[in-house]
Amino acid sequence: MARRTLLRVLLEERGCHGYAVFDAEFGRAAAAAARDLGRPGLAAVTASQATWKRWLSGEQVPRADTAKVLEHWLGAEVAALLRPVADAQDGPRPRTGAEVVRDTARALDDAFGGSSLRLSDAPSGLEGLWHLTGRHRFDGAQLPVQIYEADEHAGLVIIGAADQPHIRHFIRPTRRALILAESRGSAYALDAAYAKRGLVTGGDMLTIPSAYRVDQLTYALLWAMTNLDDSLQADDAVLHAEQQRLGPFLDQRRSAMAREAMPELTNVGAAWLGMHVCARHITRQLAGTSAPPLFWTPLPSAEDAAAWLFFACWPEYLRDIQDGAGAAPSERALYVPEGVLRDAAPHERVLLWLVVALMELHGLEVRVYADPGFARTDAFVLVPDDKVIVTNWMAEHGIWHVDTSDAPADVRACAALLDRARADAVTRGASPEERLRSLADHLDVDWEWLTRRCGELAAFGAGGLLRPRSRLVDIESLDAVLAFAGKLGGPERPDGTPAEDGTTLKRPWAEVAPNAPEASG
Repeated sequence: MARRTLLRVLLEERGCHGYAVFDAEFGRAAAAAARDLGRPGLAAVTASQATWKRWLSGEQVPRADTAKVLEHWLGAEVAALLRPVADAQDGPRPRTGAEVVRDTARALDDAFGGSSLRLSDAPSGLEGLWHLTGRHRFDGAQLPVQIYEADEHAGLVIIGAADQPHIRHFIRPTRRALILAESRGSAYALDAAYAKRGLVTGGDMLTIPSAYRVDQLTYALLWAMTNLDDSLQADDAVLHAEQQRLGPFLDQRRSAMAREAMPELTNVGAAWLGMHVCARHITRQLAGTSAPPLFWTPLPSAEDAAAWLFFACWPEYLRDIQDGAGAAPSERALYVPEGVLRDAAPHERVLLWLVVALMELHGLEVRVYADPGFARTDAFVLVPDDKVIVTNWMAEHGIWHVDTSDAPADVRACAALLDRARADAVTRGASPEERLRSLADHLDVDWEWLTRRCGELAAFGAGGLLRPRSRLVDIESLDAVLAFAGKLGGPERPDGTPAEDGTTLKRPWAEVAPNAPEASG
């Protein structure tokens, strides 16, 4: 008789004792995989009764699309699914009950757009695979997750000694992974690599700062950084090779590269290369200019905005721009189509706000403009009464397009567009705080909650929450803007009412609370 495999165990736990139930559940799983992975063709994948029997007996290995559906559904790779259960029972098990784990996973999926945390009752404990899907630039990322019950004390969330053997077992593989601690109805996140350090210095317990509570701010950062980092890791060798061939393009006054020329790059990798070329073009063209440059920057989505926050090359580029512009501040008109602002999920709006705050931190006076009539206008830098530097690294079918024009008509047209952006901006104010507060209002983001949470996270730094693996990603800019934003908040809300705890703020900004009642207000 064939030994019981993990596949059989997981299917039985889901009630799939016969083919009819399996067929129905597999169909739902295929639809979910198609949606979460951005592959519509998966919705049509099926498995016959004969195939189902051969999978359970170990006579046939799921392949191609059927394997993808099974892995997404059950949260384990095919090789692990077909392994006899007895072969994987050596590891320690966590003490957290399955009900707590499932409630926490369900709360995360309900709270955040693009979140799908699939649980797998592996012999070593109920683990999860957190799918962080994208809609535009992001290709989607997967993050192994383990959930533990914890206690809170003096601003720390503590996972006790009883779970230490399992934590060590979970974080041992060389991979990106996340520990989630559940306490009093909230979830708190810690990067597995950081947990290794914590176990060395923390004795018989693992502590997580309460600032790492999973809410719309921390989820936005996890979602964006994981997608960017995974894609750039995958593209590392290709990007290095392409960089070596950029020389002839970097010296040209005008150049462009079609997306089809580098099909092996991920969407994020193409964006990184395009941004690199555009930044070099701008700094070269600004050399020797005396007037402060004025910027027009389209942001088609929050996923494009994330590059400004996490790409390691951007702080250096900003410093080069500031050196070229002198002491006088520069202006940036940030074009975000009204449809993008209207349709963005709460965590995407938080990300957009952080990017604007980062630009304000670096001395750029930012005006956000939303008129859909300028959707096709490329990014440009205007040197008043001198020239226009055109750059675009966000086009759907191009990696980059750069150009420079000193034609008076072009200079006047761009100056007129920027004048209109100043007049019709959705953000108002004479100071960074006033402009950022007006942007928060326009995005319908709670100002008091956001600035308070930025300050809490800045006190510990974001490194324990998310640790970049790619050399092309860092959190230098993120930590800086969190500290900057955390100093903006006052003791009162914009309407003058006293600030309250995060659980009583507007529901989209409350932390995940799987076991708590709905927040009011």
